[in-house]
Amino acid sequence: MIKIVATLLLLSFWVDAKTPAIVAHRGASQDAPENTIPAFKLAWEQGADAIEGDFFLTKDNHIVCIHDPNTKKVATRNLEIKKSTLAELRTLDVGVKYADHFKGTSIPLISEVFATVPAQKKMIYIEIKCGTEIIPPLLKEIGRSGLKQKQIVIISFNHKVIEAMKIKAPQYKAFWLSGMERDRSGKPNPSLETVLSTLKKINADGFSSHHRHIDKKFIRELIDKGYEYHVWTVDDAKTAARFQQWGATSITTNVPAHIQKSIAK
Repeated sequence: MIKIVATLLLLSFWVDAKTPAIVAHRGASQDAPENTIPAFKLAWEQGADAIEGDFFLTKDNHIVCIHDPNTKKVATRNLEIKKSTLAELRTLDVGVKYADHFKGTSIPLISEVFATVPAQKKMIYIEIKCGTEIIPPLLKEIGRSGLKQKQIVIISFNHKVIEAMKIKAPQYKAFWLSGMERDRSGKPNPSLETVLSTLKKINADGFSSHHRHIDKKFIRELIDKGYEYHVWTVDDAKTAARFQQWGATSITTNVPAHIQKSIAK
Protein backbone atom coordinates (compact mmCIF):
# COMPACT_ATOMS: atom_id res chain seq x y z
CA MET A 1 0.00 0.00 0.00
CA ILE A 2 2.83 2.42 0.90
CA LYS A 3 4.48 1.77 -2.47
CA ILE A 4 1.20 2.41 -4.29
CA VAL A 5 0.64 5.71 -2.48
CA ALA A 6 4.21 6.80 -3.18
CA THR A 7 3.82 5.96 -6.86
CA LEU A 8 0.56 7.91 -7.09
CA LEU A 9 2.15 10.92 -5.41
CA LEU A 10 5.07 10.80 -7.83
CA LEU A 11 2.73 10.56 -10.80
CA SER A 12 0.69 13.47 -9.44
CA PHE A 13 3.86 15.58 -9.22
CA TRP A 14 4.80 14.87 -12.82
CA VAL A 15 1.29 15.62 -14.07
CA ASP A 16 1.43 19.02 -12.37
CA ALA A 17 5.03 19.68 -13.37
CA LYS A 18 4.73 19.65 -17.16
CA THR A 19 7.34 21.92 -18.69
CA PRO A 20 5.79 25.33 -19.43
CA ALA A 21 6.81 27.47 -22.38
CA ILE A 22 9.31 30.18 -21.43
CA VAL A 23 8.22 33.52 -22.90
CA ALA A 24 10.73 36.37 -23.16
CA HIS A 25 8.99 39.48 -21.81
CA ARG A 26 9.52 42.24 -24.39
CA GLY A 27 12.43 40.09 -25.53
CA ALA A 28 15.42 39.43 -23.28
CA SER A 29 14.61 42.76 -21.67
CA GLN A 30 17.07 42.56 -18.80
CA ASP A 31 19.96 42.32 -21.24
CA ALA A 32 18.78 44.52 -24.13
CA PRO A 33 16.36 47.42 -24.68
CA GLU A 34 12.79 46.15 -24.40
CA ASN A 35 10.65 45.58 -27.49
CA THR A 36 13.56 45.96 -29.90
CA ILE A 37 15.04 43.64 -32.48
CA PRO A 38 18.24 43.16 -30.40
CA ALA A 39 16.11 42.06 -27.43
CA PHE A 40 14.11 39.59 -29.49
CA LYS A 41 17.16 38.12 -31.22
CA LEU A 42 18.89 37.72 -27.87
CA ALA A 43 15.81 35.96 -26.45
CA TRP A 44 16.08 33.30 -29.16
CA GLU A 45 19.80 32.94 -28.48
CA GLN A 46 19.00 32.41 -24.79
CA GLY A 47 16.65 29.54 -25.58
CA ALA A 48 13.24 31.17 -25.17
CA ASP A 49 10.26 29.20 -26.46
CA ALA A 50 8.44 32.41 -27.32
CA ILE A 51 8.78 36.17 -27.33
CA GLU A 52 6.23 38.67 -26.06
CA GLY A 53 5.91 42.15 -27.53
CA ASP A 54 3.59 45.15 -27.17
CA PHE A 55 1.97 46.67 -30.24
CA PHE A 56 0.29 49.95 -31.17
CA LEU A 57 -1.14 51.39 -34.37
CA THR A 58 0.48 54.58 -35.70
CA LYS A 59 -1.28 57.59 -37.19
CA ASP A 60 -0.62 56.22 -40.69
CA ASN A 61 -1.83 52.69 -39.90
CA HIS A 62 1.48 50.90 -39.27
CA ILE A 63 1.89 48.49 -36.36
CA VAL A 64 4.92 49.22 -34.18
CA CYS A 65 6.38 47.47 -31.16
CA ILE A 66 6.53 49.61 -28.03
CA HIS A 67 5.12 49.25 -24.52
CA ASP A 68 3.74 52.70 -23.75
CA PRO A 69 1.38 54.94 -25.75
CA ASN A 70 4.26 57.42 -26.02
CA THR A 71 8.04 57.30 -26.34
CA LYS A 72 8.94 59.16 -23.13
CA LYS A 73 10.44 56.13 -21.37
CA VAL A 74 12.57 54.80 -24.20
CA ALA A 75 13.68 57.83 -26.22
CA THR A 76 15.02 61.34 -25.67
CA ARG A 77 12.04 62.85 -27.49
CA ASN A 78 8.44 62.21 -26.48
CA LEU A 79 5.97 61.35 -29.25
CA GLU A 80 2.47 59.91 -28.90
CA ILE A 81 2.21 56.77 -31.00
CA LYS A 82 -1.32 57.21 -32.34
CA LYS A 83 -0.59 60.82 -33.33
CA SER A 84 2.74 60.08 -35.00
CA THR A 85 3.64 58.64 -38.38
CA LEU A 86 6.00 55.74 -38.82
CA ALA A 87 8.58 58.07 -40.38
CA GLU A 88 8.47 60.33 -37.32
CA LEU A 89 8.82 57.41 -34.92
CA ARG A 90 11.72 55.95 -36.92
CA THR A 91 13.78 59.09 -36.25
CA LEU A 92 13.96 58.16 -32.57
CA ASP A 93 16.76 56.18 -30.94
CA VAL A 94 15.28 53.71 -28.43
CA GLY A 95 18.56 51.99 -27.57
CA VAL A 96 20.90 54.69 -26.34
CA LYS A 97 19.02 55.29 -23.04
CA TYR A 98 19.56 51.60 -22.22
CA ALA A 99 23.25 51.44 -23.10
CA ASP A 100 25.68 53.19 -25.46
CA HIS A 101 26.33 50.04 -27.49
CA PHE A 102 22.63 49.90 -28.43
CA LYS A 103 22.77 53.40 -29.90
CA GLY A 104 20.94 53.61 -33.21
CA THR A 105 18.24 51.06 -32.34
CA SER A 106 14.84 52.03 -33.75
CA ILE A 107 11.24 51.16 -32.91
CA PRO A 108 10.51 48.01 -34.94
CA LEU A 109 7.56 47.24 -37.17
CA ILE A 110 5.62 44.11 -36.33
CA SER A 111 6.80 42.60 -39.62
CA GLU A 112 10.39 43.00 -38.45
CA VAL A 113 9.57 41.31 -35.14
CA PHE A 114 7.84 38.47 -36.99
CA ALA A 115 10.96 38.02 -39.10
CA THR A 116 13.00 37.11 -36.01
CA VAL A 117 10.73 34.17 -35.10
CA PRO A 118 12.36 30.85 -36.05
CA ALA A 119 10.39 28.74 -38.50
CA GLN A 120 9.99 25.73 -36.22
CA LYS A 121 7.94 25.54 -33.02
CA LYS A 122 8.78 28.98 -31.60
CA MET A 123 5.92 31.39 -30.84
CA ILE A 124 5.13 35.07 -30.52
CA TYR A 125 2.74 36.47 -27.92
CA ILE A 126 1.26 39.64 -29.44
CA GLU A 127 0.04 42.01 -26.74
CA ILE A 128 -2.41 44.49 -28.24
CA LYS A 129 -2.03 47.77 -26.37
CA CYS A 130 -4.59 49.82 -28.28
CA GLY A 131 -8.16 49.11 -29.38
CA THR A 132 -9.93 46.91 -31.89
CA GLU A 133 -8.92 49.20 -34.76
CA ILE A 134 -5.61 47.32 -34.90
CA ILE A 135 -7.22 43.97 -35.75
CA PRO A 136 -7.68 44.31 -39.57
CA PRO A 137 -4.08 45.45 -40.23
CA LEU A 138 -2.77 42.95 -37.70
CA LEU A 139 -4.45 40.04 -39.47
CA LYS A 140 -2.94 41.24 -42.76
CA GLU A 141 0.52 41.34 -41.20
CA ILE A 142 0.09 37.87 -39.70
CA GLY A 143 -0.98 36.56 -43.10
CA ARG A 144 2.12 38.04 -44.75
CA SER A 145 4.46 36.77 -42.04
CA GLY A 146 4.52 33.13 -43.11
CA LEU A 147 4.16 32.06 -39.48
CA LYS A 148 1.98 29.06 -38.72
CA GLN A 149 -1.28 29.34 -36.81
CA LYS A 150 0.20 27.62 -33.74
CA GLN A 151 3.00 30.20 -33.57
CA ILE A 152 0.60 33.10 -32.99
CA VAL A 153 -0.89 33.99 -29.58
CA ILE A 154 -2.94 37.14 -28.96
CA ILE A 155 -3.08 38.72 -25.50
CA SER A 156 -4.66 41.89 -24.14
CA PHE A 157 -5.88 43.52 -20.94
CA ASN A 158 -8.81 44.83 -22.99
CA HIS A 159 -11.40 42.05 -23.03
CA LYS A 160 -13.20 43.73 -25.95
CA VAL A 161 -10.06 43.29 -28.05
CA ILE A 162 -9.94 39.57 -27.26
CA GLU A 163 -13.64 39.22 -28.01
CA ALA A 164 -13.26 40.99 -31.37
CA MET A 165 -10.21 38.94 -32.29
CA LYS A 166 -11.99 35.67 -31.57
CA ILE A 167 -14.87 36.81 -33.80
CA LYS A 168 -12.60 37.88 -36.66
CA ALA A 169 -9.98 35.12 -36.38
CA PRO A 170 -11.06 32.34 -34.00
CA GLN A 171 -8.24 30.09 -35.22
CA TYR A 172 -5.68 32.00 -33.12
CA LYS A 173 -5.37 31.42 -29.40
CA ALA A 174 -6.25 34.53 -27.40
CA PHE A 175 -5.86 35.14 -23.67
CA TRP A 176 -7.27 37.79 -21.39
CA LEU A 177 -4.67 39.53 -19.21
CA SER A 178 -5.30 40.86 -15.73
CA GLY A 179 -3.40 41.92 -12.68
CA MET A 180 -4.39 40.22 -9.42
CA GLU A 181 -5.12 41.94 -6.14
CA ARG A 182 -6.68 40.95 -2.81
CA ASP A 183 -9.83 42.56 -1.47
CA ARG A 184 -10.30 43.47 2.20
CA SER A 185 -11.36 39.94 3.06
CA GLY A 186 -8.26 38.50 1.41
CA LYS A 187 -10.06 37.06 -1.61
CA PRO A 188 -8.53 37.42 -5.08
CA ASN A 189 -9.71 40.29 -7.26
CA PRO A 190 -10.87 39.65 -9.94
CA SER A 191 -12.60 36.66 -8.45
CA LEU A 192 -12.59 33.22 -10.05
CA GLU A 193 -16.26 33.69 -10.91
CA THR A 194 -15.53 37.00 -12.67
CA VAL A 195 -12.63 35.52 -14.61
CA LEU A 196 -14.64 32.48 -15.71
CA SER A 197 -17.65 34.55 -16.78
CA THR A 198 -15.43 36.97 -18.70
CA LEU A 199 -13.56 34.19 -20.48
CA LYS A 200 -16.83 32.56 -21.49
CA LYS A 201 -18.37 35.83 -22.68
CA ILE A 202 -15.42 36.79 -24.90
CA ASN A 203 -14.67 33.22 -26.02
CA ALA A 204 -11.07 33.46 -24.77
CA ASP A 205 -8.83 30.41 -24.68
CA GLY A 206 -7.41 31.21 -21.28
CA PHE A 207 -6.31 33.65 -18.60
CA SER A 208 -2.93 35.27 -17.99
CA SER A 209 -2.11 37.02 -14.72
CA HIS A 210 0.67 38.48 -12.66
CA HIS A 211 2.21 35.95 -10.28
CA ARG A 212 1.12 37.79 -7.12
CA HIS A 213 -2.14 37.06 -5.29
CA ILE A 214 -3.07 33.87 -7.11
CA ASP A 215 -2.89 30.31 -5.83
CA LYS A 216 -2.98 26.72 -7.00
CA LYS A 217 -6.69 26.28 -6.28
CA PHE A 218 -7.61 29.27 -8.48
CA ILE A 219 -5.41 28.00 -11.30
CA ARG A 220 -6.54 24.39 -11.08
CA GLU A 221 -10.21 25.42 -11.21
CA LEU A 222 -9.53 27.44 -14.35
CA ILE A 223 -7.79 24.49 -15.95
CA ASP A 224 -10.56 22.10 -14.88
CA LYS A 225 -13.03 24.35 -16.72
CA GLY A 226 -11.02 23.86 -19.91
CA TYR A 227 -8.99 27.08 -19.94
CA GLU A 228 -5.24 27.58 -20.13
CA TYR A 229 -3.43 29.54 -17.43
CA HIS A 230 -0.36 31.69 -18.13
CA VAL A 231 1.72 33.74 -15.66
CA TRP A 232 3.92 36.87 -15.77
CA THR A 233 6.49 38.34 -14.96
CA VAL A 234 8.55 35.68 -13.13
CA ASP A 235 12.30 36.23 -12.78
CA ASP A 236 13.22 33.85 -9.95
CA ALA A 237 13.58 30.09 -10.11
CA LYS A 238 11.56 29.33 -6.97
CA THR A 239 8.46 31.14 -8.23
CA ALA A 240 8.86 29.59 -11.69
CA ALA A 241 9.00 26.09 -10.17
CA ARG A 242 5.85 26.77 -8.15
CA PHE A 243 3.87 27.83 -11.21
CA GLN A 244 5.23 24.90 -13.17
CA GLN A 245 3.81 22.55 -10.53
CA TRP A 246 0.53 24.47 -10.48
CA GLY A 247 0.03 23.84 -14.19
CA ALA A 248 0.93 27.11 -15.95
CA THR A 249 1.09 26.68 -19.72
CA SER A 250 3.68 29.44 -20.00
CA ILE A 251 5.91 31.59 -17.80
CA THR A 252 6.77 35.06 -19.02
CA THR A 253 10.10 36.42 -17.80
CA ASN A 254 12.68 39.18 -18.34
CA VAL A 255 15.45 36.58 -17.96
CA PRO A 256 14.60 33.66 -20.27
CA ALA A 257 18.02 31.99 -20.06
CA HIS A 258 17.88 31.86 -16.24
CA ILE A 259 14.30 30.57 -16.05
CA GLN A 260 14.79 28.11 -18.89
CA LYS A 261 17.77 26.65 -17.07
CA SER A 262 15.97 26.44 -13.74
CA ILE A 263 12.87 24.78 -15.21
CA ALA A 264 15.00 22.19 -17.01
CA LYS A 265 16.52 20.95 -13.75
